[in-house]
Amino acid sequence: MTSTAELAAAFVALLKEGKHEDAARAYNANDIASYENMPGPMAQCHGKQAVKSKGEWWTANHEVHDFTTAGPYLNGDQFAVHFYFDVTVKESGERRKMHEIGLYTVKNGKIAEERFFY
Repeated sequence: MTSTAELAAAFVALLKEGKHEDAARAYNANDIASYENMPGPMAQCHGKQAVKSKGEWWTANHEVHDFTTAGPYLNGDQFAVHFYFDVTVKESGERRKMHEIGLYTVKNGKIAEERFFY
């Protein structure tokens, strides 16, 4: 079984290459739970397909000017990743520069939960 450190390193390496869908496909558990720090339909979702749909929605609604990833930062069966985004919200035209922390919990060699702080 892959250790949390090995999974985190491989997951973040894919993110740094811009391969977000590949990272999710390889490392998310089928029953993953995802929690955003925002109101609305994307605040909580459960299951690999729902998390994929959330990512597709985000990509379709934002123009990305810059994106960086730092980490992983490990603690037991969890790891954190720092994200920096410079995006324009397509609907409003508002440009936002955001820092975000993703906290991932690993169970049975897969990411069972993700929580985002911003």
